Amino acid sequence: MRNAKRQSGFTLVEIAIVMVIIGLLLGGAMKGQEMIQNAKVKRIKADFDQYTAAVYFYQDSYRFMPGDNPNADDHHGVQAAEVGDGDGTVESDWLSTTANQESRLFWLHLRSAGLITGAANDQTQPSNAFGGKVGVEHNVADFQGPGICFSSIDQKTAISLDTAYDDGVGNTGSVQGVTNGDAAIVYTDASYNNEICFSL
Repeated sequence: MRNAKRQSGFTLVEIAIVMVIIGLLLGGAMKGQEMIQNAKVKRIKADFDQYTAAVYFYQDSYRFMPGDNPNADDHHGVQAAEVGDGDGTVESDWLSTTANQESRLFWLHLRSAGLITGAANDQTQPSNAFGGKVGVEHNVADFQGPGICFSSIDQKTAISLDTAYDDGVGNTGSVQGVTNGDAAIVYTDASYNNEICFSL
């Protein structure tokens, strides 16, 4: 009499153990992604608070907005071509790539005054935690004064930031979503362009 071949395969217990392990791995990965996302949101908040404090200190010290200061060459040694016009506004687009425009001089003046990190002669916009840029412009969105804006911000993050600082609505209040770097817009609108601005 021949021995019957023993069937091989996984038992229900073994399959259950594998499923539990897969579930734990997926849960850990999702929790890790959530922690990374939360850290980035906190970094945006910290950057906004840092830049706001730097602007207020600059204004108290020099009586002008950074970027608009017509005496920046005397105050903290920038070149004569790197001063503002002193009219009370930070002009030009917040994502401008043109040298010596006030929205770029804003960063140069803060750096050369030692109020934010970076080379003292650098006027490029800093990067944010989501890989986009940070910029400043007057009358961006619906603000009646300067706004500090962050690009490459997804809808979920924008709503989270708006809720933390304001009313959670994209086209009202002191935090607004923008499209094409300008007009305020609700985050759910198809035109929302992954940019968010805070009133300074």
